Amino acid sequence: MIAYAPAALFFLLFGIGVLRDRRRFSNAVLLGIAVTLLCLTLLAELRRAPTLVAEVAAVAIILLPALGTVALVWFLISNGLTMIRKEGTRPANLLSLLAGVGILGVIALLVAAVATKSPRVGIMAGTAVLVVGYVSFLFLCFVGYAFLYGHHRPRRDVDFVVVLGSGLIGGERVPPLLASRLDRGREVYDKQAARGNPPVLITSGGQGPDEKLPESHAMADYLVERGFPAEHIEREDRSRTTEENLLFSKAIMERAKPDYHCVVVTNNFHAFRAALTARRTGVNGHVFGSPTAAYYWPSATIREFAAVFLAHKLVNVGICGLLALCGVLAAL
Repeated sequence: MIAYAPAALFFLLFGIGVLRDRRRFSNAVLLGIAVTLLCLTLLAELRRAPTLVAEVAAVAIILLPALGTVALVWFLISNGLTMIRKEGTRPANLLSLLAGVGILGVIALLVAAVATKSPRVGIMAGTAVLVVGYVSFLFLCFVGYAFLYGHHRPRRDVDFVVVLGSGLIGGERVPPLLASRLDRGREVYDKQAARGNPPVLITSGGQGPDEKLPESHAMADYLVERGFPAEHIEREDRSRTTEENLLFSKAIMERAKPDYHCVVVTNNFHAFRAALTARRTGVNGHVFGSPTAAYYWPSATIREFAAVFLAHKLVNVGICGLLALCGVLAAL
């Protein structure tokens, strides 16, 4: 049982972190470390298993990552082409395609290192594997914990429901992505209103240079046209970014009720990063996600992870640099 102690310790730290505040990226990392240590301990326990079981497990350990990598590359490239076809060639739409091509590049580098037996190529391959391994670990932590966070539903009453804007079609119409957020916001409102204490719904979004009116006004109009009570809508029409959405909405809520509790609504791929931003800006509430088209989710998730990764660039770039140095030293 002592072998499981490190994994148990990190699971305990993860639980404490969640109880303190669910909106921490450190929770994701602690969970990732705990799961990794548990898997390594279980692998070590295979030495005591019957020979046939150990052999089957060994084959699975070798084949599953290889097949999983092939499937992942195919999925990312296929999704990238779908994104280009449906959403255009903006840089944000190319992320899944670039990720798939990048993984192929690392595989090609490893094959070249083995085939050529070149020390220089070997150094490059080893360095790439270490850096990609670190980034991949953080990405899996991000996706896994974001999934868990997205299924968390606070049970307490809320005073406000804040729906974050995401841009308008033709400068004045609510697109499907934003409509999904508004519909989820209304669901939260209806559940709270059914308890006899309807919250105020804040539509949050300013006017972009290519928009004919502030997003918050178009969002409010969308709700009112579908029967939502206009007297329960508050418009926050100055923000241009997620951080401003939350800061300006926070000011509205604090003026109305200093000890408020709220729910923030955005799309599911954006929920965890919005939660991290809500914690940083001091917003007292959790974030709910609304459904997103399946083809859109991979690139959007990669974009969200990249933003979180770069938000801690001093630590992450430093670790990547250290791993690269280790790869060089190991190959010498």
